[in-house]
Amino acid sequence: MPQALQVHANDGVAVALRPLAAGEVIAVGGTTITLGDAIAQGHKFAVRAHALGDAVIKYGLPIGRATQAIAAGEHVHVHNVATALEGEVAYAAPTTTAVQAVQAATGPQWQGYLRTDGRAATRNEIWILPTVGCVGLTSEQVARAAEVRHAALIAEGRIDGILAFSHPHGCSQLGDDLGGTRALLAGLAANPNAAGVLLLGLGCESNQLADLLAAIPEAERGKVRTLSSQGAGDELAEAAALVDELVALAATAQRQPLPLGMLTVGLKCGGSDGFSGLTANPLLGRFSETLAAAGGTPVLTEIPEIFGAEQALLERAADAQTFEAAANLVNGFKRYYLDQGLPVSENPSPGNIAGGITTLEEKSAGAVQKAGTAPLCSVLAYGDQARAPGLALLEAPGNDAVSSTALTAAGATLVLFTTGRGTPLGFPAPTVKVASNRTLAQAKPHWIDFDASRALDEGQDAADAAFLDTLLAIASGRKTAAERAGQRAIAIWKKGVTL
Repeated sequence: MPQALQVHANDGVAVALRPLAAGEVIAVGGTTITLGDAIAQGHKFAVRAHALGDAVIKYGLPIGRATQAIAAGEHVHVHNVATALEGEVAYAAPTTTAVQAVQAATGPQWQGYLRTDGRAATRNEIWILPTVGCVGLTSEQVARAAEVRHAALIAEGRIDGILAFSHPHGCSQLGDDLGGTRALLAGLAANPNAAGVLLLGLGCESNQLADLLAAIPEAERGKVRTLSSQGAGDELAEAAALVDELVALAATAQRQPLPLGMLTVGLKCGGSDGFSGLTANPLLGRFSETLAAAGGTPVLTEIPEIFGAEQALLERAADAQTFEAAANLVNGFKRYYLDQGLPVSENPSPGNIAGGITTLEEKSAGAVQKAGTAPLCSVLAYGDQARAPGLALLEAPGNDAVSSTALTAAGATLVLFTTGRGTPLGFPAPTVKVASNRTLAQAKPHWIDFDASRALDEGQDAADAAFLDTLLAIASGRKTAAERAGQRAIAIWKKGVTL
């Protein structure tokens, strides 16, 4: 492994791939640099001098401005670089439109479930979705009892599990806030991985069962059962009977060979570090290009975490309508911050900074690499489902649980989650944790499914092939680390007042 990496030929910084001592002479970018400071792994040092106010370039993009003179070999971080982000932007429309070339349905296959609506599932599960937080614990109680009753079917692989996804919302909400909760739950109910769904209500909540059922696409309602707890006699017994009915139907499904292009995959990063944009996110980007070219659907979200790097994404819009929708989505999110009196650059997190990320522009430039160079084909509102092939951009914030849940509601049957700091949490769709660095992968094998730092030692082609094999195995039923640990949860984006 080299000692440091200059990502783009125009970059004014390089990233330390191991801890570097002051005084070390480092070969990088065709020259040698004598370090004036100790540089932690994942952190940056200058490969050329910067004057006060100069743009600092990484990934070939500006990631901020120098707040003081910076000498070659000096540590580049929050002490001498600041964001240049401000507010909304009048984006320049691309002069040409991007075209996604879709290959014939050949190549790698996986073993999945083909649903009646033509979509494919990586899991065959029963999901219990409470309409409101008041019955969240009841839904968990119903799921635990059902897993005991149907343990033999689960052990045989006839069904993959019975899960409840509780949350604290569904009442004391108004307007768009309540509508967002309903749309999110309706999207989850429509996900192909849910072979059967029980919507468990209380009865008096704002998020009424009839309204939630009406928000689910009509083609998906045949797999849905509903129960009002206040209207039932013994709600536990009645819920058990409905779940048993769904289990019997789901147990008839069988895996079959399916092409790669039938996957819908969510792209997510969390707990990022200085390696995320070097190893893990580019790995996802190359897979996204492969998936989109095969007719599949990669879905990118975390809109606040593309601020500063959005122009490169917008330039790949498939048509003027998609460009306008994406530009409005980004500016709308900036307005959401500004209306709260907050700067649009209130990011990265303390963990990101400790890992070597200095500004939101730097974080964003690394984050958008998850989509590779795939053309942007569609823009989705929060709670909408991805139905068209090609890269989709989904409205959701950066929060790990909220955005990963939104990806599942959009139809993702796998969520690919890159991380440099690590997290155990998983979400309704199988959540594939991809470590950006070897230290994390070795320290937390019970969290991590793939070590993207292999690309630095083995080369990109070998890492890409191994990653594809891992994803095909997981799509075909191999459990992720989060699934094995029982780490499955949802979170809903709460935007309005609470009554």
